[in-house]
Amino acid sequence: MGLFNNLNFEKLKSGLTKTRNKIFNAISETISGKAVLDEMTIEKIEEILISSDIGFETSERIIDKAKELLKNDKDRTSQNIIETIKFELTSILPDESITQSDIEKVKPYIILIVGINGAGKTTTIGKLAHNYKKSGLKVIVGAADTFRAAANEQLEIWANRAGVEIVNNKKSTDPSSVVFETITTAIKNNFDVVLIDTAGRLHNKTHLMEELNKIKRVIKKLLLYAPNETLLVIDGNTGQNAIVQVDEFSKVTDITGLIITKLDGTAKGGIVFQICNRLKIPVKYIGVGEGIDDLQTFDPELFVSAIFEN
Repeated sequence: MGLFNNLNFEKLKSGLTKTRNKIFNAISETISGKAVLDEMTIEKIEEILISSDIGFETSERIIDKAKELLKNDKDRTSQNIIETIKFELTSILPDESITQSDIEKVKPYIILIVGINGAGKTTTIGKLAHNYKKSGLKVIVGAADTFRAAANEQLEIWANRAGVEIVNNKKSTDPSSVVFETITTAIKNNFDVVLIDTAGRLHNKTHLMEELNKIKRVIKKLLLYAPNETLLVIDGNTGQNAIVQVDEFSKVTDITGLIITKLDGTAKGGIVFQICNRLKIPVKYIGVGEGIDDLQTFDPELFVSAIFEN
């Protein structure tokens, strides 16, 4: 279980309505009225999974396992096939949330946030800061995306809403100097968590790699154990393009986890399963609304249940 006491199942269900319609409701219509499922019906279920951004490879794995488990007519009931699919989908998703004990091991706990512009990176940092503070932790934010003044102004607004301190050096365009100031402030003033925003440019990967490497060198000079996490923010609306983004960012930095935003506005929530199955990177948090409390710790069982419950 994660650090935040912010799991709201009804909010999660509401946020995943479009994804549920595309997956669970479509499967329910396919199997409705059938006492025992035949091979053709199971193939139709596989088509639904594939078309729901879960992807071919992941869907094939689920259906192969389902066929293996449903070897006789007694097991091939509608309810059994649903439960089998739910089990297999849940098993794909690693449960590797950030816990209280993780943060208590070191101080300050350093989290780098990366992601392309427009993915919801700035608002996500504000929501993370809010959640960590609600958990009783002392939080500071470093506005190291120095190339976007408007983004830093927005981050400052979110930091103020969350009631946390922010380092926003408006006189410097050097991200690493902002990181240095943020971490030295955190060490001096006994902060628990440091959230560092970084530039979201992928069109110039060489420059981005150099920038991130420089930031990491600055961090390690101050704290050998850091950064503790490098979290990639992905817009849930992007569907298959999310795979490309994860691949591209993985080339320039070590991604330890994902934050998937805007799942409340899309039917493409199935991409979560494809990402975890193909890329083996855990989802840490998901966004299911625009409010400051709408960033939830990712819980695999609740996520699957929210998709498969009316």
